[in-house]
Order: sequence, then structure tokens, then C-alpha cells
Amino acid sequence: MSFTDKRPLGWFLQQFQLQPGKPAIASGLRSLFILGVPIGIGIITDHAAESAIATMAAWFVGMVNVDGAYRQRAIAMIAATIGVTLMFLIASLVSSHLWLAIPTTFLVIFITGLASLYGNVAASVSLITSIMFVISLARFASFSNLSTLIQECGLCLAGGTWTTVLSLGFWAVRPDVPAIQTVANCYLSLSNFVDLASQRALNPKNQQWEQRFLQAQDTVIQNLTSARSVWTTIWTRERGANLRGNQLLVLIEDINQIVNSVIALSELLAIASEHQLFSRLQQEIQQVLEQSAIALQMLSQAIAKGKNSPHLGDLNRSLEALEHQRQVLRSQILNQTINAQTDEYSDLLNLGKITASLTKLVEQIHTDAEIVTDLSQGKQRNSIAQRDISPPAQPERSTIIDTLRNNFTFDSVLFRHALRLALITTLAELLASLFQLPRGYWITLTALVALKPNFGGTSQTTVQRVVGTILGAIIGIALVLLVKNSFAIAVCFLLLVFVAMSVRSLSYSLFIILLTPAIILLLNIISSGGWKVGILRIFDSLAGGVLALLGSYLLFPRWERQQLPAQLEKTIRANLAYFQQVIANYLHPEHNAFADSINMLRHQAALENANANAAAQRLFSEPRHIQGEIEPVMTLMIYIRGFFSSVTTLAEHLREFSGEYQFPEVKRLADTIVQVLENLADALGQGQMPQPLPALDSYLEAIHYQIEQLHTARLSEIATNSNTLTPTLQAVREQTPLSTELDRIVNEIKVLHCVIARLQE
Repeated sequence: MSFTDKRPLGWFLQQFQLQPGKPAIASGLRSLFILGVPIGIGIITDHAAESAIATMAAWFVGMVNVDGAYRQRAIAMIAATIGVTLMFLIASLVSSHLWLAIPTTFLVIFITGLASLYGNVAASVSLITSIMFVISLARFASFSNLSTLIQECGLCLAGGTWTTVLSLGFWAVRPDVPAIQTVANCYLSLSNFVDLASQRALNPKNQQWEQRFLQAQDTVIQNLTSARSVWTTIWTRERGANLRGNQLLVLIEDINQIVNSVIALSELLAIASEHQLFSRLQQEIQQVLEQSAIALQMLSQAIAKGKNSPHLGDLNRSLEALEHQRQVLRSQILNQTINAQTDEYSDLLNLGKITASLTKLVEQIHTDAEIVTDLSQGKQRNSIAQRDISPPAQPERSTIIDTLRNNFTFDSVLFRHALRLALITTLAELLASLFQLPRGYWITLTALVALKPNFGGTSQTTVQRVVGTILGAIIGIALVLLVKNSFAIAVCFLLLVFVAMSVRSLSYSLFIILLTPAIILLLNIISSGGWKVGILRIFDSLAGGVLALLGSYLLFPRWERQQLPAQLEKTIRANLAYFQQVIANYLHPEHNAFADSINMLRHQAALENANANAAAQRLFSEPRHIQGEIEPVMTLMIYIRGFFSSVTTLAEHLREFSGEYQFPEVKRLADTIVQVLENLADALGQGQMPQPLPALDSYLEAIHYQIEQLHTARLSEIATNSNTLTPTLQAVREQTPLSTELDRIVNEIKVLHCVIARLQE
């Protein structure tokens, strides 16, 4: 969770930060092929202006966001090809009459704006078709005669078809590449997540670590959801799961287990770091986590490249060093049984728990390394064949009509956005036509691209696009003045496109900085204009950005402050359901058959936590007078996530819980916690003050007393049974982590109650 820097300079610089990852060189090369052919044909045949239609269509179809299975990509690109051709046709038919062009613009943008109701791919296709309509209406559309119109539509269709054939031809060689890539991305983000956990072990007092760790956790969950979706599309809808599909599914589900283990480890590290014994094992713990992160990164590379898994000798040695040092520390503490304190013994138990968790993590990485090797060699181990492989559940889908009917109301954020987008785009088109602005369609394009469903998204995109355009235009002007040869200009254009498409996934701002001079050079290839095109580009982008901001602020706004309580209520209820299922397994271990339910509720709580974080980010990007006080919201986000981590730690501890030794106060405390969380959710949903907190501490004091009694009893028997698993030792191992996490949960609930009371005031 990375809360927005509220300082103007800090917020501005954040808009130009690179996202984690590597440049998409393959995407850049593909763009070179896509654009190079129509441009080259136009230059060779001396029909550069005509080839611009095919070039635009090819470019836009190539920019469609088509992450997913082969069939999804094919459908998206074919739909985009048909869409850009249809937009060109409509623009050509209405371009000669302003009275017809303006209402058509409104209808086209409104209809395409509603396409985002059907997912990210539909939204991406609708955006590029809208852009094609605006550009065609201003630059290419003219209904001189039917034969010319058919010819130009043919060029548009040919450009889109060229991109589709080229792209699908690459993908058809290995149609399961999308699934492999998403799994590799999961393990790469998982490596970053574990690396941040190692930083917690090295520097437990780092204040900024919490936000980075939670943001990394959200990234893993999002990548995991994407990987499950892609896997389901390829092996459930397109064909039955085969050996390769089963291996990838096991790798996907193992990611979820590793995430849970690391969350629990971070909790245990937070507890241990408050005591002196932790420093004795701190370096060894950090080394195991660091080597685990390196191993996961190597697994990601092996998955992506289809290679055998790497050697994990360094990881094994770091774990052996940790276990050796823990045994030395244990011997030193237990040999001092006369002077040993229960606090020291409790710390020693926690360090043993950390070591055991790290051992299981390393074993899990070894298992996944074996699967990666099998994946590259096409083999199958008995362990994989014996695993109960359950495909991810597929959500029920509404029909197209039902989705549209349910959202055709002002209560729908996307309906209001589509209407706002249509009004602002139409206004920009009208102003450009009435004042006969040269290349005024750039105003329309900027407003179209910058306007988002929320003000925070609009302001962020506007800043990135306008500043990126200014910097890019300066580069473009310099290139136009310095480079005079047509061939050299074409080379510069293709080079800029290659780099821009390669960094598109890393930084939208950098993408715009590189794309702007490419467009300026393209316009100088197909027509005249010189360096003045860059100046026009700057002023038109500024005007379009202002229109987008005004539209987002004035037209049907629904501020995040009004919607946040509902999202927070959903988030608390999701985490409450997760807690109830986990604690039920502690209270009724004889019915401990809810692993699938726990996994499902954990995933739902994680998604709602990410949604709440996204809502908070949108709130922080809104105008100051709209935001209200944001410090309570930030605190609420952190402690909800802390509650989730504590419950996840309890869920991980269930594997070692027999239930033979029970504290009656645990049930009373759990019931009270449920009542408090239900009341907090009701308070947010109804806009009321929460009820006063009950006496949670009284239950904790009783549990703490019983834990001390257990520790005292265990210390007294160590002299004769130091290495024997006695009932007392079993009870200590089961109840100590439970008591510790309940203590942390109570503290987190107290803070949540206080913060929600402040918000309601």
C-alpha cells in the first residue's frame, strides 16, 4: 500500500516513477513490424498520405490491451480491426456536416464509453476505436465518392488485419505462452514480496516498510488472480487440462500458500523483533529470506524461458546455518533452567516457530523447483499426479443485456463516466470546429484519453499526458529542425515507437514523452507542418487537459469520500468472515475440514483489502476541500491489513493445532471480537457512531495467566524431559502462538474502533 505523497512536488514526481519490471522488447519489435510495413509501402509507392490510414489502423489495433488466452486475443484484435474500420466509415459519412458530426460524436463516444462495463479488454478496444473516430473525423474522413470511401475503408481494414495476422501468428506457435508468462510474473512479484520480508528481519523499525510490503502483497494477489483467470480460459474453456496445464495450476496454487507463509512470517518477525533474543538469529533469518527471494526470482526466469530449475544450494546452506544457530541458542537458554524466565522461554518458542516456518517455505520452493524442471522437460512426478488438482472456480457471468440494464442509471459510476466522456468530447469537437483550430482534434483526443471515471485518475493522467507531451514536443521540434532527410526521419520515427512501446508497461509518462515526437515526425512524413506542429501539440494538450479536469470536477461527480464508507464496510465484513472461519477451526478442531473455505475467504478478504486501498488512493488524489481528514483513513487501512495478517498467521498455525488443550476464554473473546467487528461494519454502513468497546482485556488477562502457568510448568519439567514431547509442551506450542495473535488482534480492533469513531464524528 503506497499512500500518495501529499506534497505537491512529491506527488508530481510520483507520476513519473517507473513501475517494477523490464522493458517489453518483444512488444517494441512487434510495433516496428506493424508500422514499418505500411509506412515502407507508402514511401516506396509514393502514396505516404494514403498509407497513413493503414498505418493508423495498424498502430491502434496493435495497442489493444489483449493480455489473456489466445482466443481472447484473437477476438479482441478482430473486434478492434472491425471497430476502427467502422469508425472510419461513420466519420467519413458525417464529416461534411457539422450539424451531423456533433451528435454523432456524442453517440459514438457514449456507446463506446459504456463498453468498459464488460471488462478491461472491451474498454481497451472501445478506447482505440474512439480515438480512431476522432482522428478520422478531423484528418482522413471525406465523402467525395463511394469508390474512394470503399478504398479508404479497405486500407483501414488492411492495416488492422496486418496487425492481427502478425500478432496472432506469433502467439499461435505456443498458445499457452500467456499462462506461462502470467505464472512467471507471479513468481517475480512473489520474489519481491519475500525480499521485503527479509528487509523486515534486517531492519524491523523501518516505518516505510509497512506500506511497501502491503503494496507488494497486493501486487502478488492481483497477479495471482490474473494467472488463475488466464489458466481457466485456456484449459477450462478452450480445452481440457493436460500435463502442462496441471503443472502450471499447481505452481499457481503454490503461490497462494507461499504468500500465506510469508504473511505469517512477517507477523512472527514483528513479535520477535521486540525482544532481545531475536538479535541472536536476526542475520541468519534475513539470509534465509534473502536466498528464498533469489530462488523465487530464478524460478520466475526458468518458467518464462522454459529452462530447468536452478540449483538451490545457497538456500539450503542458509537454512542449515539458521537451524544450527537456533539449536545453539536453545541449548544456552535451556541449560540455564534455574535462572530461565518465562519471557525468555516464550521468545525461544517464537524463534522456533519462525525457523519451522522458514523450513516449510524452503521445502515449498524445492517442490516448485522440481515442478518447473518437469514443466521444461515434459515429465510428470507421482507427487503431482497424486495431488488433488481443482481448477479455479469460474464466476457466474451476466448477459450483455442484463449488465447494460443494471448499469443504465446514474447510480452507476461507469454510466456517469460514459455520459461525461461523451459531453466533454463533443464539446471539444464543437469548439475545434467553430473556431477552426488547426489540428484542434488534439484537444479532443487529450480530453478523451485523460478523462477517467474518478477525479484522481483524471488528474493523474492529465498531468502525465500534458507534461509528457510538453517534453516530447520539445524533442520532436528539435528532431524536425535537425533532421532533414526523409529516410532519417522515418528511422527516428520507428526508433521512437520501438522504445515507447517497450516502456509502455513501465511508465505512461515516459511512453507519452517518446510517443509525442514520434507523432510529430509521422505528420512531417505524410504532410507538411514543420516544427510548428510541436507548438500546436503543446497548446492543444493543455486545452484538452483543462477540459478533462473541468468535466471530471463539474459533471456528475461522485466523490470517493461519499463511497469510501461502503467499501470499508465490505472490507471489514470480508475480513470478519475470514476470522470467523479460522477461529471456528480452533474452537471445533474435530470439524477441521474447512481448508477450501478458508482459502476462498482469505482470497476474498485480500481482494477487498486491495479494493479499499485503491479507494483510499482515489480519495487522496481528490481536491483538498473534498478529501476531508485523511489521516484516519490511512490508519484504518494499515490496521485492517494488520488484522488480516494476524488472522492469516492463525490460519497457518492451524496445521499444528490438535485442540486437545482449550482455553474457555478463547471462545468468549472470539464471540466478543465478532460482535465488535459487526458493529463497526454497521456503523460505517449506517453512518452512526460505534457502540462502546466491551471489556476485551479481561479475557486476554485470563488467557495470559494460563499461558504463564503453562510456561512455568514446562520450565520445571525441562530438566527431566527437555527433548520429550510431553502434553505440557504440546499445549505450550499450540496455545502460545494463539495467545500472541489474539493479543495483537485485540489491539488492532481497539485502533479500528477509535478510528471509525473519529470518521463518524
